[in-house]
Amino acid sequence: MTSIAVPGAGFGPAGPSAHAPSQARTRWRIDVEARALMLVSAVLLAFGLATLYSASAFKSVEIGKSSAYFLVKQLSGVGIGTIIFAVAAKVDAELWRKYAWHLMVCAMIGMLLTVLPFTRAIAPPILGARRFLFGGSVQPSEFAKLAVVIWTSMLVVKKGEQMRRFSKGMLPIALVIGALGVMAALEPDLSVVIFFGLQMGIIVFAAGGRIGHFVLLAFLGVPIVWEKAQRLQYVMERLLGFADAASAAHETVNYQLKQSLIAVGSGGFFGVGFGEGRQQNGYLPLSYDDFIGATIGEEWGFVGIAGVTILYATWGWLGFRIAKKAETQFRQLVAIGLTVTMLVTAYLHLGVVTGLLPTTGLTLPFISYGRSNLILSMLITGILVNIGSVRERLIGDSATNPLEPSTGRL
Repeated sequence: MTSIAVPGAGFGPAGPSAHAPSQARTRWRIDVEARALMLVSAVLLAFGLATLYSASAFKSVEIGKSSAYFLVKQLSGVGIGTIIFAVAAKVDAELWRKYAWHLMVCAMIGMLLTVLPFTRAIAPPILGARRFLFGGSVQPSEFAKLAVVIWTSMLVVKKGEQMRRFSKGMLPIALVIGALGVMAALEPDLSVVIFFGLQMGIIVFAAGGRIGHFVLLAFLGVPIVWEKAQRLQYVMERLLGFADAASAAHETVNYQLKQSLIAVGSGGFFGVGFGEGRQQNGYLPLSYDDFIGATIGEEWGFVGIAGVTILYATWGWLGFRIAKKAETQFRQLVAIGLTVTMLVTAYLHLGVVTGLLPTTGLTLPFISYGRSNLILSMLITGILVNIGSVRERLIGDSATNPLEPSTGRL
């Protein structure tokens, strides 16, 4: 087992007694699932950086920059993300429970800044939507996903038996998440609205939520979401275009999907080779971001897509293993919520680039360009590593779990 030892300060007010047989200290023991999770994440990240360079080189030169322009920007995100990962892996996961409300308030403020009419200077429209702050440097909805998981897990644990009553349990949670969803809808970003609802539902269900409450909430919420979707022209165009992809009437809205399918199809079984893809040379918009999965399919073929799919499945399996072994209900729910967040994001992206799902605009964790998404992925991994670790108190040559009564003599 990998472990980190830290000198202890003793258990008495004045430190260890002179008569103590040995000095006490604390260490972190990182279980095998957490270590494997770090390894899989590192593989995805390394592969992602290589793929990003290949997918973005043409665009970088086109805008008058060096071919490594987007890669260098992504590497700055790796640096920040590594620090955040290290801190999250060491800080006790229970502290997230203490600051859950603070996190939710910060998420709401961030989302609010993207929709207020007088904040256009810091949240200008990009590709027809106000989803970013400071010219694309920060995407509040990415970090709001973390807030939804932490806050919902905290409230579910706090309410306990009250969750059996719709008015005391599910409804208050849904109202707060709904307020966050309204802000996302105003950006507009309907896929994030649905994502927030999915996160909340998974956590409540994992905690033993009643099926009847989900049915009632769906009865109340789905008509509202559908009515909003009908008002968003881009949503209806994407849905109609996906339903009738062969129609010339939807050629414009299906352009990205068509080019993505050309990329994946031309890759065949083994791909055309690293750096040899043609679709990223101006044919497929956002080939380094929302459609980077198509670049993988073209350059690495079916083998590449299958390999990435297996890596994410392994990541998810390890995340659920960590959740199963979690020492408290809060940690377990957080681990489940974060694992589902990563898996759904990854597989929705892969589903879109292969034509199985309508275009959603979701990135591929660890691989797509975007520092907000990358930092969030590394933060999520750090939290899961912490949940998958045990803090032990060493007394002499023996170790005890501080969450359990100690039988050692000092």
